[in-house]
Amino acid sequence: MKVVMVNDCAFVGETLLKYMPSCIERKHIKRTRSIWDKTFGMAYNILRADGDLYHVHYLLQDCYVASRLGKKPLIGHAHGSDLRASLRHPLWGRIVRHDLRSCNRVLVSTPDVLSTARMFREDAEYLPNPVDTGLFFPKPIEQNHEKKRVLIASDSNYVVKGTDIAIRALSKIKTEIEVSIIKNGLDFTKVLTLASRLGLPLNVLPKVSHDRLNEYYWSADIVIDRFKLGSLGLVSLEAIACGRPVVTYVSSEFEQYDNFPLKDVDTEEEITHAVEGADNELWNEEYEYLMTTHKPDMILKRLLELYESIRESV
Repeated sequence: MKVVMVNDCAFVGETLLKYMPSCIERKHIKRTRSIWDKTFGMAYNILRADGDLYHVHYLLQDCYVASRLGKKPLIGHAHGSDLRASLRHPLWGRIVRHDLRSCNRVLVSTPDVLSTARMFREDAEYLPNPVDTGLFFPKPIEQNHEKKRVLIASDSNYVVKGTDIAIRALSKIKTEIEVSIIKNGLDFTKVLTLASRLGLPLNVLPKVSHDRLNEYYWSADIVIDRFKLGSLGLVSLEAIACGRPVVTYVSSEFEQYDNFPLKDVDTEEEITHAVEGADNELWNEEYEYLMTTHKPDMILKRLLELYESIRESV
């Protein structure tokens, strides 16, 4: 079987391809920053691609093009923003709805958008994001420092990530912690201004490639992620894989997270308390959840079952 993977999100597609069995031939059509790829390049590459199955990330234009070009069987893999925001857009919404209805199967990467997908497709399925455990793995925490080292690892975004909530929460215990933040995101400048006003010093880290993020995780004692969506992001999963306890908002409304130990942390007071209490015991419980839900081999097993069932039904 030859799988053609189109586009990507947070390296999910790349990780899936990396851990696929060697018996599966694969091709990855990825976007670049070139004008060609942003216009006709992707459509041309999709047209030329020849596979037994097409797996497209994001229910947007690439999935639409693949559908219109008759690429079958076609899997549309939603990653959140396409169903949270683009679906409501006057132009992009038409494309997303077409993709939801036209794909042979629809997958979603987080449970908070599963109900939205099922409004259009009853067979939509949640497929947990895989964590590259060859790249992200535990290392001991350094003990030769006085204050807890906190890393804000997700991109600075008030609406989606709730970075402002995290900053206000951390400012309440600023004498107990050292905070680092990666220079990335729509609201990064606003975050710096807010932290300065609250007297919270921030160590600004340059944005690095994905394969170097582990270095940032290993240099922290605790990792902070997002506090708006209620679902686990890749930042949380990768940080846990690196041996660090994570403080993030995981909603108890989603049964998929029943075994995740830290839930419903979304206020300043709850974040402050969670950071103060985050320790190796919390990490052990988070890591147990990770190893039973997000290991690549487990996810690949389910994905390959889906591939075979879809091929047989088309």
